[in-house]
Amino acid sequence: MDVIKNKTQNKKFTRKYQLIVSATVFVGILLIWAAQTASVVSVSRNDLLIERVEKGDLEVITEGFGVLSSNKQQLLTTLTPATVKEIVLKPGAEVTAGSVIVRLDNPELAQEVENAQQELVQTNANLRQLKLNNQREILNETANLAEMTARYETAVLNRQAEEKLIVEGIVSQLAYQESVLEERQLAKRIEILEQRIEQLKLVHEESVNIQKERVKQQQGRLNIAQSRLDALEVKAGFTGVLQRLSVELGQSLASGQEIALIGSVTDLIALIRVSQSQVQQVVVGQSAMINTRQDRIPGKVTRIDPIVQDNTVEIEIALPANLPASARPQLNVDATITADTLKQIYYIKRPANVQPYSEISLYRLDTGGSSAHLRTLELGRQAGRYIEIISGADVGDVFIISDLPNLKNTTSELTIKS
Repeated sequence: MDVIKNKTQNKKFTRKYQLIVSATVFVGILLIWAAQTASVVSVSRNDLLIERVEKGDLEVITEGFGVLSSNKQQLLTTLTPATVKEIVLKPGAEVTAGSVIVRLDNPELAQEVENAQQELVQTNANLRQLKLNNQREILNETANLAEMTARYETAVLNRQAEEKLIVEGIVSQLAYQESVLEERQLAKRIEILEQRIEQLKLVHEESVNIQKERVKQQQGRLNIAQSRLDALEVKAGFTGVLQRLSVELGQSLASGQEIALIGSVTDLIALIRVSQSQVQQVVVGQSAMINTRQDRIPGKVTRIDPIVQDNTVEIEIALPANLPASARPQLNVDATITADTLKQIYYIKRPANVQPYSEISLYRLDTGGSSAHLRTLELGRQAGRYIEIISGADVGDVFIISDLPNLKNTTSELTIKS
């Protein structure tokens, strides 16, 4: 009976061992299946962005957006406090040099002009009176000179007569010497009078010049007052369009307050905003192309704003003189700026959120396009919507450029479903 018992225990042990082995194999198969299921993910081809690697010349362009703006603008402001009396033109109206936009009112300016005119009349009258007084003085001095000259000539005749009579003893030596002395004194007085007349003329000339300066100053005051009065008619300075009107009828304006903005219509520039990550490849003088949605206009970069605003930098692009009809101020436009031309490079359409000179992992489609494997690419320069591939791909390779960060972290292989 002991022998029969041992055989029964061995059979039970063998069955238990077989069950353990079978369970182990089954679990191993499940693990292998689970691993294969986890490493391969199926995606629909319609949900993917697929691009092919190309080779050739590629222009390095910077894209931006912005508006067309008047290259020539004029801001009209008030010179003096005034009230809006009449609005002649409204925004959008075409203007020419001298077109009246707004009429203002300031009664004090009219009174100021009238006072200045009266003062100018008085100053001119003073000038005329001064000239008459000067002329009278000159006449008086000239008369004195004529009288003195006559006396001198008489003294000369007396001296000459006494000079002959003194020999005969008719005239004494003392009387003769008195005649000679009187002649010399009269000659000296004539010389002094002549010098006085010359000096008087110089004094009169200077006094007239001073009075003329006063007239000129008063005329300047009148001109300023008149210009301030004329400025109550606010006029455009050149041909263009009234872009902005900042006043209302009856509004009281302070000195220097804005009234209107005039801008040129045909002389335009493009103000383009470019991402700060791309602006470093833009330099003054580069060519650009402006897209108005209807026409394409060539241009040239003339200025780069040094200030970054909202992660963008403003670029100013000069446009040709002859513009199409679609080009108008404040028109929204797109722009492409050509920085360089890359010769015979490998490139692909730029995936989302990819920076130049970086590395990226993309799924490369196998032959037939039914599966894709992850591959690392080294990228170079960006050219608009395209980016250079330095290594990791050949011409004709097809890559999935969709943003798939979750899949890249979990699997290196994709199954592509049609």
